[in-house]
Order: sequence, then C-alpha cells, then structure tokens
Amino acid sequence: MKITLKDGFVKEYGSAMSIYEIAKDISEGLARVACAGEVDGEVADLRTVLDQDCTLNILTANDAEGLRVVRHTCSHVMAEAVKRLFPEAKLAIGPSIDTGYYYDFEHTPFSREDLDQIEAEMKKIIKEGHELKRFTLSRAEAVKFMEERNEPYKVELIQDLPEDAEISFYDQGGFVDLCAGPHLMNTKGIKAFKLTSSSGAYWRGDSNRAMLQRIYGTAFNKKEELAEYLEYLENIKLRDHNKLGREMELFTTVDVIGQGLPLLMPKGAKMIQTMQRWIEDLEDNEWGYIRTKTPLMAKSDLYRLSGHWDHYKEGMFVLGDEEKDKEVFALRPMTCPFQYFVYKATQHSYRDLPLRYGETSTLFRNEDSGEMHGLTRVRQFTISEGHLIVRPDQMVEEFKKCIALAQHCLKTLGVEEDVTYHLSKWDPEDTQKYIGEPEVWEETQEHMRNIMNELQIPFVEDVGEAAFYGPKIDINTKNVYGKEDTMITIQWDALLAAQFDMYYIDQNGDKVRPYIIHRTSMGCYERTLAWLIEKYEGKFPTWLCPVQVRVLPISDKYEDYAQKVLAKLKSNGILAEVDSRSEKIGFKIREARLAKLPYMLVVGQQEEADGTVSVRSRFAGDEGVKPLDGFIDQICKEIRMKEIRREEIKDEPKQK
Repeated sequence: MKITLKDGFVKEYGSAMSIYEIAKDISEGLARVACAGEVDGEVADLRTVLDQDCTLNILTANDAEGLRVVRHTCSHVMAEAVKRLFPEAKLAIGPSIDTGYYYDFEHTPFSREDLDQIEAEMKKIIKEGHELKRFTLSRAEAVKFMEERNEPYKVELIQDLPEDAEISFYDQGGFVDLCAGPHLMNTKGIKAFKLTSSSGAYWRGDSNRAMLQRIYGTAFNKKEELAEYLEYLENIKLRDHNKLGREMELFTTVDVIGQGLPLLMPKGAKMIQTMQRWIEDLEDNEWGYIRTKTPLMAKSDLYRLSGHWDHYKEGMFVLGDEEKDKEVFALRPMTCPFQYFVYKATQHSYRDLPLRYGETSTLFRNEDSGEMHGLTRVRQFTISEGHLIVRPDQMVEEFKKCIALAQHCLKTLGVEEDVTYHLSKWDPEDTQKYIGEPEVWEETQEHMRNIMNELQIPFVEDVGEAAFYGPKIDINTKNVYGKEDTMITIQWDALLAAQFDMYYIDQNGDKVRPYIIHRTSMGCYERTLAWLIEKYEGKFPTWLCPVQVRVLPISDKYEDYAQKVLAKLKSNGILAEVDSRSEKIGFKIREARLAKLPYMLVVGQQEEADGTVSVRSRFAGDEGVKPLDGFIDQICKEIRMKEIRREEIKDEPKQK
C-alpha cells in the first residue's frame, strides 16, 4: 500500500493501517497534534483504516478542518458536562460551525451562571483525559441503545436513517453520543475553549416542533488565539446595530407594541426617507420605472390565485376565520399579485413592453419569535419592490439591467465588496414545494447561470432556496456575528403570468404570455439600515446622516449668528442643528464627535465679523476657517455626489 503524503513523499506499508498509526510512524510529535486526516481530499477520522493507495494529509488544529474537529469534540465534552450537571436534559445535535460549535438540549433556559458552571465541568472532563472510542451499531440496535438512555431526539435522528445504515457512536469515558465524527483521539487535545452564549432554537428548525436550548461555544489551539477572538467578540458587540442603533436613537422597540415591530425614531426615519427618495428618483428618472401604490391587504382569493395561500399561508397574518367569516383577508407578504392587476387593467401590445413597475412596499410576514433580531428580521418592513413585465426575448437583457441597478445601489452605499451572489434553485427531490414543470425550472436556471457567467460575477448555487414559482439571484451579506442575510433578490418567473391570465398582443395579433422579473433594487429599508449601522459603526456617509452639520457657538453672544448660519444651511437642503447649550466649546466638540456627526461649524466673534465658519470634520479634524458660502458649496457637492469620505483621524478632541 502506497501512501502519498502532502509533500509528495511516498510511504509504503505491507498491511492496512489507521491514519493515526501512519501519523505516529511519521513522527510521534505529529501524532500528538493530529486532529484528522485528509484522504484523497476528503476529511476522515484518525481511526479510519487505510488499505489501498491514496494521498494523505495529516490535519492539525492549525488547519481549518483540523480546528473543526477540535471544536466538534469540544461540543461533545460540553454535552457530557451538561448531562453531569443536569441529568434530566435531553440531547439533540451538536455540530461544529465556522465560529466554533453549539449543542441543543431539551432543558429550561441556561443562565450565564449555568454556562460558567458547565465550563468548569468541561475543564474537569478535559483534564481527566478520556480516550474517544468509536463503535457502530445496526439501525435497530442504535434505536434500542438510545431508547434505553431516554434520548428521544437521538432516536428520531436514527429512525430517519436508512434501514441498512450502520450507525456510529463515540464513547468518551462512559459518555456515549451518536455521531458520524470525526473526533480527536483524547479530550486532552482541547487546549482553549469558551462558552459564549445561549438562546432558544426550534428542533430541526421547525417552529411547530419543540423549543430547545442552544449553547454556543468556541475553541482554539492556543489560549492567545482564544483571547484574541473573545476580544473581537467584545468589539463587534459595540457594532451590533441592535445596540448601536438604539444608542444613536435611530430605532426602539416596545413590548406592548410587539416583537418584530420596531419604532423608527426621528433620526432613523430621516435616514429611511433619504434612501427611499433616492431609490424612487433613481428608478423613475434613470431606469425607466413607473410607480404604483397598492393595498396593504387583500382577500384570500387573491393569494389562492397566486399560490401563496397554499405555499406560504403559515407566514402570513390572516384576518378572519375561513369557517366563520364570509370574507377572509390577509396582510400582504408581497406586492406581485397586486401589480399584476395593474397590468391587467389595460390591454398591452408587444410595443409597450418592457413595463417596469416600482413600488415602495410595506409588507407583513409572520416571522418566528426566535428568528427576529433588531431591524434585520421583523414582522413589518418596507422594500424597494418592483416587477418587470417583459417579452420572452427581452428577459435576459432586462435581468442583466436589474443586476446592474442592484450593483449601482450597492456601490453608492459603499457596500459592494461585502456581498456574495447566490443562484437559489429549486429542489428536484421535493417538487411538491413548487409549481411548474421540471423542464421550465431547469431551462430557467440555465439562463440565470449563463447570465452570471457572462457578467463574470462569482456565485454559488443553493438547492431548495428558490421561491415556489421561480429561481432567483440572492445578494447576501453577513452581519457582525457572521449570520448571512439576503439583502437584494432578483427572480426569474416564467409561470405566474399563466395563473393570472396575463398576456400581450404580439405583432401577429395573437395573445402571448409575458415573463416576469421580481426584484428589489436595494432591498428592505430596515435591514439595509441595520447593515449600514454595522458597516460604518454609525459613522455614515454625509448624504445619509440624519444630522449633517452641527453649529457650535462659542458662547451665548454668538447665538444669533449661529441661527443665521443654520437658516442658510437649511435653505440649501442641509440637515443641520445648533448646540445652544451653555457649555464650553471643547465639550460641545466632543459631544458632536461622540454623536458621529460629519461636520461641526464653530462660530465666534471673528467668524461673525467675516461671515465665515471654523470647520471641524469627522474625517480630518480641524479643516480651518472657510467662507460660509464656500463650505455650503463643498458639502452640497458631497451630498449631491453621494461621496464617501474615509476617516482620516481617530482621536477624540481634548476638552479645552
């Protein structure tokens, strides 16, 4: 048997050997730090026996996949600690993830004190140095094994496996868990770990199933790496829009109003208004859209016609009882069927197309309580929604234009480098979730794949993420915690026109079904605001700021001049205010800096006499004395061009 190692060196063995034994043969030191093996490109447990020629790379915790094994083993140690401390807890699943690991338990919510206690128990288990031993059982034996241990979630997982499956377990000093691995050879291989948080999580992600308690943790090869990561976590908490947005008085939430129903405060409302006006003017004046305004609710008949009633009813707010009420309404989760009837109100020729309908749409979706967070996932939100009614021969070019518009918006906001593109496809193994024939889906997806390749946009393909009526391009980004959210969607629809009997008259006088593009240009305003808060840490580009300039009179004697400056700024469309407090100017400057304002205009005797302002900015500190008209020209250009000035200074000004 020939084993080709990473450096190309070939080791020959006369009999089968485990990956661990090969690592030990290479070096005792390598065996001590080995976490797993990579056999012909596939990660394998160290206990895996090799009996034929292959390539082998021994993975350590310095490798990404090796570190995942450390973290996976740490999740098992955590599960054992929980069972020692809380024997009544039931085990669910405990995988490694990009930032560490988690484990779900049926148990009452865990407090921070509980996590500290679990951590202490984990340290004991690691110190005990239990060897992890892998064994397998048949499906029937595995079910019985877990039934005897009263672990119903494990039983369910096993029962979902094929009848002839051989199921693996790992035993670490008497604690046994169902697991496919891979794992470390010994618990002492865990060098540095921390439990970071806990939260609720539905069993198998289904809101109709039990609410479990999830404990998150992380692990690293060195204590220094763990300390660096924990410091990073503390820093990103400061950028979390749910914290920073409240501190900046952009939004708030109130229990008696309801979860997922944020209140936009004046500053947040101003930012949303700025973005909304920008998008509407951009679409209508430069990209050929025409505006509609449609109802916030409709009878269930509309949603039955569109297919949403059958495929999406559980995500809607239904008003009324189908068994008791003559008419049942629902708040709209989307605008498309409303705009279809705008199209149908007039007969259209092939010359009329494409028709690009745009609407600033307030939508309602009944999100699970465990999924909602700040402004990123809410129950009422507003999007830059649009639907393009096009001839089939126009579809590809119009789809490209929708991508171009989305990219223009991302670039203007300064976030174009922060996104990934996804082709969200149907799942051919679960066709009941969708309408239409397989041929239509495959043809449509191929068109979209070709468009992305032609535009040279890197993308990944996600099976099962399509809407029930068509595949889509999702433009996603991650929040400060690494959770991915969809910001912009562009969807190809070759099916719903038939359900709504939509048509146009072609050059031969025949009725022809159009195609439809569902798209957002910037996406959800609330989610975008959350994204921008975290991206800029509250230091927004000037054009987006709810307060762009604060005028700071040196003393009460210059209040009148400060008000004259304010009036002139406002007459030029600049969002400004005066700090009239009887405080020292150094204090006022520091307060303006802490409020993350772009510009401060200090005014006193000399400025009043000369008609000037002393300019301080968030970007460059003291910019010197400038004529008021000159400053106004400068900032108006910056706002009009939607410039993004980068920070040049970091230190807070000292109080004079």
